Amino acid sequence: MSQPTDDHPFLSATKPKAPQALLDRALNHKAPRVALVNAGAATPLAGIREAAEAGLADPILIGDQPKIEAAARDIGYDISGLRLIHAPHAEASHKAAELAREGEADAIMKGQVHTSTFLKGLLPSKAGLRTKGTRCGHVFHITTPHSDRPILLTDAALNVDPTIETRQACLTHAVQLAQLLGTDRPRAALLGPTEDPIPSVKNTMESAAIATWARDHLPQADVAGPISMDLLLSSASAAIKGYDNPVAGNADIIVTPNITSGNALFKLMTLGMGCCAGGIVMGAKVPILLTSRSQQAPARLASAALGMVVAAGASA
Repeated sequence: MSQPTDDHPFLSATKPKAPQALLDRALNHKAPRVALVNAGAATPLAGIREAAEAGLADPILIGDQPKIEAAARDIGYDISGLRLIHAPHAEASHKAAELAREGEADAIMKGQVHTSTFLKGLLPSKAGLRTKGTRCGHVFHITTPHSDRPILLTDAALNVDPTIETRQACLTHAVQLAQLLGTDRPRAALLGPTEDPIPSVKNTMESAAIATWARDHLPQADVAGPISMDLLLSSASAAIKGYDNPVAGNADIIVTPNITSGNALFKLMTLGMGCCAGGIVMGAKVPILLTSRSQQAPARLASAALGMVVAAGASA
């Protein structure tokens, strides 16, 4: 049976590639032990193999052992020297959490599993991977095919309708990640439809409140909000509209108001622009590498590199 062909005019024909600058930064550190949850499928196995071959991961394979072995044979991957743990279905996430708690895994990567199932074994308090009261946030590291300069997008995969406090946590995580990646003073945009707080548009008022909060709590970053997409990307648009702010045309971080807008933006950038998006959940004891199941090896490679940088930062 032939594969369906994508020919929609808004889809990019350009294949994503993992950004070399991110890979180079990661390789300054020791490869983390990465627990791949539900490893029994070709796509996640190919991704972790490529990460291991690039020196970005020391794989631990968790899942249904016969499926893992069959998938490895299908792609010609010799896993005889790797640690393989039989923990089928939902057990795999719980086993990964156990390894992380006991210091036997430095990062956890999503395999062939629904995001909700994957995270249910990792983020509840009983999993032991979060300090009480800590809010986790997901960050995508997104680069175009023509530049290694990233935009960090949060939150497109974890927090559905985040409160002000949750967005403050997401912003904090993104600023921390940006600094680990070498941006000393990150510029963060709190996305809205306009640069003016409007009482009838709830997220604009909340963004203004978060920006005010950030002046005291994140003095190491420039934070603007609310700010529209044209202003955060285009200095020319900002000049035309008379918007004077260090973030205008120079955003390193985009904080979205909800998962619908964040997920739509992420998928438009990856499908419509050919961008590479590595994904990571921050705020847990170890980095949790989370990508879409439809993403291919470059995104998983970028995710592994992010995990390597964050794991090294946590142990520093």
